Amino acid sequence: MTETENIAHTTYDVVVLGAGPVGENVADRTRAAGLSTAVVESELVGGECSYWACMPSKALLRPVIAQADARRLPGLSASVQAPLDAAAVLARRDYFTSNWKDDGQVGWLDSIGADLHRGHGRLTGERTVTVTGPDGVRKVLTARHAVAVCTGTRAVLPDLPGLDEIKPWTSREATSAQSAPGRLVVVGGGVVATEMATAWQALGSRVTLLVRGKGLLNRMEPFAGELIAEALTEAGIDVRTGTSVGSVTRENGTVVVVTGTGDRIEADEILFATGRAPRTDDIGLDTIGRDPGAWLEVDDSLRVTGSDWLYAVGDVNHRALLTHQGKYQARIAGAAIATRASGASVQTDPWGAHAATADHDAVPQVVFTDPEAASVGLSLAEAEQAGHRVRAVDYDLANVSGASLYGEGYRGRARMVVDLEREILLGVTFVGPGVGELIHSATIAVAAQVPISRLWHAVPSYPTISEVWLRLLEAYRDN
Repeated sequence: MTETENIAHTTYDVVVLGAGPVGENVADRTRAAGLSTAVVESELVGGECSYWACMPSKALLRPVIAQADARRLPGLSASVQAPLDAAAVLARRDYFTSNWKDDGQVGWLDSIGADLHRGHGRLTGERTVTVTGPDGVRKVLTARHAVAVCTGTRAVLPDLPGLDEIKPWTSREATSAQSAPGRLVVVGGGVVATEMATAWQALGSRVTLLVRGKGLLNRMEPFAGELIAEALTEAGIDVRTGTSVGSVTRENGTVVVVTGTGDRIEADEILFATGRAPRTDDIGLDTIGRDPGAWLEVDDSLRVTGSDWLYAVGDVNHRALLTHQGKYQARIAGAAIATRASGASVQTDPWGAHAATADHDAVPQVVFTDPEAASVGLSLAEAEQAGHRVRAVDYDLANVSGASLYGEGYRGRARMVVDLEREILLGVTFVGPGVGELIHSATIAVAAQVPISRLWHAVPSYPTISEVWLRLLEAYRDN
């Protein structure tokens, strides 16, 4: 008997490569439609979000934000001046990662009737995935209808000599570290950089934030990065914009960073939050005539361009690198796979049942710093670059009664970007304490293309921060 004959072969309707939130949601939708589904995972079921990104980072940040809010309230502020109990915060973080064990999520996959195959999965031809298990045993999974690539992304490190030898942190180490380093250098100006600088400074680290560009959060409205940079500086973080890293070494355990201008910074750890790359370098794309390591281009039903069976869902397609957006795509893709499998026609017109239109027009995001920044849709610059005739309407959040009640010295800002021809919102941005919970109302307004005239009838409760909606509408009317 040959080696090939010894390899087990199993056929499913759908094979999902990757068991993070995206892969789980694809499987959930295809199983709900009655399609047999296999899920392949080489690490932990639940993926990056559950163990090294969304959940642990927000578990670290929640006590930081709660303490900051409490310090703004007379009658409470004096009681919360002591440093955070770092051990307790880290223990709670561990709880929310299930101590990096995936039993609960494996149980959920079992409950929906999906088959889990642990090991490294590679495409080995059309509709075919070969899985090499931890014990080296291989098995071949064939898909009748679709293979969904949901392998996500990995952190990218800059091309600096000897960087691997100093063992720098990426987002994984930053969210899973078991103690706060005395001194931490954070390289980057995006979401991971600002959130982790916020968390570890509050947990006892002395943080230096090195930003190559002119400011923070350059994909949001400029005022978002400006307000957060001010707050980080006030919290004790050394924020240096326009600063590149020339070299990094580790000398007797100490990280030594030399900047592009020759400044020398010493630290105990260094975190590079400098971008992401798709996990497609070793999934067998070459066996189907595609480039390993590339982002996978898809249509709005998440089907890979030029294929009638391959789907790429979540970060791997580079449309919107956010967990909630990937899960949205997964619901769309799962429905599209099921509909095509049944022989019915898919609805791929904008905002149709099988079109991930929100990826283009209504992507929400929250940055959990202090203050928070939240946005959806297009910024003013993006709207203008897209050729829309627009107007930005701004309002100082501190002038809203609900914000004043929220805490002393409240600082924040709101902006809505109005399409002047259709009089609908193309984008909304809020910056300030507590604004993360405001963004879904803006998402509904943008996604549903609610006319300004109808928004006047959406009455905000008084006194809440949501009253900023009324103030923005008044500012639009009066100017």
